[in-house]
Amino acid sequence: MTLQQLEYIRALDIERNFVRAAERCFVTQPSLTMQVQKLEEQLGVKIFDRSKKPLIPTPLGALIVAQAKVVLKEAERIKELINEQEGKLTGELVIGIIPTLAPYLVPLFVPKFERDYPDIRLVVQELQTDIIVKRLRSDELDLGILVTPLEEKGIHESVLFNEPMMAYVGRNHRLFNKKSISASDLDLDDTWLLSEGHCFRAQVLNICASNKNDHGYNFVFESGSLETLERLVEEHRGMTILPYLATLKLNDAQRQLLREFKGTPPVREVSIVTNRVHVKTAMIDALACTIKASVPPELLQSEGEVIRL
Repeated sequence: MTLQQLEYIRALDIERNFVRAAERCFVTQPSLTMQVQKLEEQLGVKIFDRSKKPLIPTPLGALIVAQAKVVLKEAERIKELINEQEGKLTGELVIGIIPTLAPYLVPLFVPKFERDYPDIRLVVQELQTDIIVKRLRSDELDLGILVTPLEEKGIHESVLFNEPMMAYVGRNHRLFNKKSISASDLDLDDTWLLSEGHCFRAQVLNICASNKNDHGYNFVFESGSLETLERLVEEHRGMTILPYLATLKLNDAQRQLLREFKGTPPVREVSIVTNRVHVKTAMIDALACTIKASVPPELLQSEGEVIRL
């Protein structure tokens, strides 16, 4: 049994296809197939059920693949220990970040990280939460930056900051003349929402609870973009909820539409999430420190009621 064979079955588990797995590992398909078969012969078990299309691991094969991932991670950790001992931070860090954070957070920390750690290659992918968790489990991502708590088995969460939520209220909206608002003021029927699949949508729904009145509107729109919802508020009607970072670049006229929440504000908990197998820890710690040094200081002291997903 070799690390290379374990790498092949990990790739095959991800791709569920011999040709794509070989491409992923930069080898020919016959070479990968031969090595997987050789491993199965050595172990005396079938790791993959080839009768299925796409192929899937056998029940025992799934356990073997899971253990192979642990072994490969620990092998990678040996190289990291050497680099850390020599004071080197080098390699690649693959990050998944949710769409309601990416456009506001990435530009804040990437310039400083590139300056401070020129030997680390950052690969950032904008993905929804469920995809990030899935790719963490399959070792396609090193970490995710998203909203917690997830309470996902096998996933470790490390809180970066709490981000307050703010109301963005149109000039003709019933709440415009209020200096601050409460959750009981909100009404789902006149609040623009992100589309299904966005965790921020779930949090807004939790803030609004069951507040809903029929205003007789015949236009219903759900977007994947907070900026689109902002434009609807400005040019049409209604209101929406924005995370604090999304408000930093608003101009003076737009800021007149912002309203804070009374008392203890609702906040979203932003965290780095990783697979519990400890790899690339020094690079991930460096990233966490860079993010905390790059966001507005008030976020690091922000307190409020964490809105669950």
